[in-house]
Amino acid sequence: MITDFVFTSQSVTEGHPDRLCDTISDAIVDAFLRQDPTSRITAECALSKSVLFLAARFASEAIVDVPEIARSAIKRVGYRPKDFNAAECTVVISQIEQSKTPREMNFSCVEDEEIDRITVSHQTTVFGYACRHTPELMPLPITLANRLARQLSKTRRHADIDYLSPDCTTQVGVEFTNDSPSRIDSITLIIGCNDPDAPPAFAQMEEDLLHHVINPVFLEASIKPDNMTRITINPDGPFMRSGPSAHSGMTGRKTDSDTYGSFARHCGSALSGKGPSRIDRVGAYAARYAAKNIVAAGLAQQCEVQLSYSIGFPGPVSVYLTTKGTGIIDDHEIRKRLLRHFDFRLGSIVRDLELRELTQKYDGVFYQKLPVNGHFGANGLPLPWEKTDKAGLLAE
Repeated sequence: MITDFVFTSQSVTEGHPDRLCDTISDAIVDAFLRQDPTSRITAECALSKSVLFLAARFASEAIVDVPEIARSAIKRVGYRPKDFNAAECTVVISQIEQSKTPREMNFSCVEDEEIDRITVSHQTTVFGYACRHTPELMPLPITLANRLARQLSKTRRHADIDYLSPDCTTQVGVEFTNDSPSRIDSITLIIGCNDPDAPPAFAQMEEDLLHHVINPVFLEASIKPDNMTRITINPDGPFMRSGPSAHSGMTGRKTDSDTYGSFARHCGSALSGKGPSRIDRVGAYAARYAAKNIVAAGLAQQCEVQLSYSIGFPGPVSVYLTTKGTGIIDDHEIRKRLLRHFDFRLGSIVRDLELRELTQKYDGVFYQKLPVNGHFGANGLPLPWEKTDKAGLLAE
């Protein structure tokens, strides 16, 4: 088994077309849940130059102006009008109200015996993962790539560096020794420029990004860049076109940066654009919740939990767990403890994590913050699946 290696993960900023499609899709989910927490809703979109296509299916009492929600999300990103004009772009909608489909019940008051009558409507296998790389128990490469992406967006908005486009990408390579992070091997930033007629001098851009982006991210990091770290900025030269004018976007195409940066397995399904009744979304949250509590309990250095669901069943048809040889007790015993203290039935996940109440609880905006800030880890959001409240029970 190879224990000395370099692993690289990548992320994107809020203006990347794929990321924007995720945000728009989740903004529509929030809009329905804001008015009617029992809504059933799925929404996905595709984005290209001057055109946004939206497909939404719902059963809800809410009245939502879907095009306006989409335009507002685009406007907040801050593209130049020539890259994408939120007010003038064409919005094509396929909107289907499923009037014969029942809305969700109020899961907060559902008794345990009723949970078995709430079955999943999609077949899926989801994964949850946690490890000791960071305080939030996430893999280090994707944690750093996501932090750099968020810092780029913050810098563009607050540091008066007006040449930065909303559409940038980040990449971080971490060197591992004996299976543990030991140094930063590489950092790559691909920066879109806002004004093709006045590109910044490369030396100035390099200085700005080191000062405002890279240094703040690594200021309190346990592992910092060293003299051998390869820092690369726009290796093919300045990007004069960015955003939807340069490349298209689609909901669900950034699942690697949504989850574990490919350091661990993840389901191929999109997380965004799905209401809390979709097991391929909420099951991934439940699996992460379980894996994180196992590691937080000190039972292993890393843990992966796999949940497989079949249509018509209330809970998973199989639960697989591995600590990849890092457990302090046998994996079979850890799995027994897991099943004793975690209920992976759909109704229980939604009820126990209060997934239908989160939008209203946080002033009408919750799910649409996840694509940019991250679905897992320490992202400044109150994510119920990031709690470690069951670690004590698992350790007993």
